[in-house]
Amino acid sequence: MNTTLAEILSVVLLIASLVWAVLRPAGRSEAVVAVPAAALVIALGAIAPEHALTEAERLGPVIGFLAAVLVLAHLCDVEGLFTACGAWMARRAAGRPRRLLTAVFVLASVVTAVLSLDATVVLLTPVVFATAARMGVRSRPHVYACAHLSNTASLLLPVSNLTNLLAFAASGLSFTRFAALMALPWVVAVGVEYAVFRRFFADDLPAAEPAPDTGPAPEFPVFALVTVACTLAGFVVASALGIEPAWAACAGAVVMAGRALVRRRATPVSVVRAAAPGFLAFVLALGIVVRAVVDNGLASALRHALPGGSGLLALLGVAALAAVLANLINNLPAVLVLVPLAAPAGTGAVLAVLLGVNIGPNLTYAGSLATLLWRRVVQDRDERVEVGEFTRLGLLTVPATLVAAVVALWASLQVVGV
Repeated sequence: MNTTLAEILSVVLLIASLVWAVLRPAGRSEAVVAVPAAALVIALGAIAPEHALTEAERLGPVIGFLAAVLVLAHLCDVEGLFTACGAWMARRAAGRPRRLLTAVFVLASVVTAVLSLDATVVLLTPVVFATAARMGVRSRPHVYACAHLSNTASLLLPVSNLTNLLAFAASGLSFTRFAALMALPWVVAVGVEYAVFRRFFADDLPAAEPAPDTGPAPEFPVFALVTVACTLAGFVVASALGIEPAWAACAGAVVMAGRALVRRRATPVSVVRAAAPGFLAFVLALGIVVRAVVDNGLASALRHALPGGSGLLALLGVAALAAVLANLINNLPAVLVLVPLAAPAGTGAVLAVLLGVNIGPNLTYAGSLATLLWRRVVQDRDERVEVGEFTRLGLLTVPATLVAAVVALWASLQVVGV
């Protein structure tokens, strides 16, 4: 196929796949359009079959990892982890909205980092709603915090976000070194978000007298916590031994699934559903379509726009470009496009891309699938989510958070090295 026609076809199919994923008519899977689109770009010659196969092989371990983490998060919910988190937040806040916001920031940051952003959006957000209602306080600042932290707080570990998994595979870093380099940007980014939230939602966070929580004391599921801790340790060991971290994730998911099945808290069908096979197919198909777009011209255009080098200004430019692209075409395609182009410039450039595609989506609903999913979760509870308010908050948080996080990344690179 002519290169120009191939690029036009690939772009149209990419847009169609993303629009379907955003709208999901009648709750249909994201894969309904993306899988046929991938088949079309291969059948019509927009991408060579061997290139499509190479992309599928590259994404295979990432998709396996994602499936295991989704199952692990779901079964932690089955074990009662998130119910216990709600009880802890209520007790920690003691009737004071500002303390509840602090508790939500701490908990959402940890849940996002350890169990992935999907756990924060799907499992923690409803708990935050229930906790705010139980305390009789306004839910807006606390629920918005779940949306922002599902993106911003996903910087810390390779397992925190699908974009991290893709960047981690190209970074050449071990699990521990990735975490060491991203720890300071993670803390700084969450801190800036918190400062802006306190000011933006000042009217929703009035000072209040402490009120004792009369609800049940939190009973944290020890088995789930130990399994998650062992799984995280497994990531570190596997990385040190040169083994795919996906095996450690699978081991944790199998242990949790075995317990849930034996105790009849889950069924084989519910475990498979928790792995979101439709979404996994969407990720694989989208990767092939994006590869077709890249192969037919986008790579050349972005290569000229992408700053070179690893200095602070270069990292700021890379992160800004990644943030803009994430809001234009969603952060998943953005990372698929930019990471291979940034990799030759070194680890710093790859991690700067990650800052852009993880923090940038807080500006618009379309920036990440997590934000779109959060909007559906909120609307299901009859809560109004105004585009104007979401965007105003994003305009205050994204530039400040992104600049601060990039500066922190640059400092980490100087101290930790690569």
